[in-house]
Amino acid sequence: MAGPGSIALISIAALLIFGPSKLPELGRSLGTTLREFKQSTRGLMADDDEKHTK
Repeated sequence: MAGPGSIALISIAALLIFGPSKLPELGRSLGTTLREFKQSTRGLMADDDEKHTK
């Protein structure tokens, strides 16, 4: 697992690479992507459960 030092180093590197104005936009897009992925996997799991119960 990543410790606090690793997270700080990654955050500083991201800030240097993308700049402070791009980071909120990148965070929003990452959150949207993760949300859509979770919804699609829930849908697949629900479809799989329906197949096994029939």
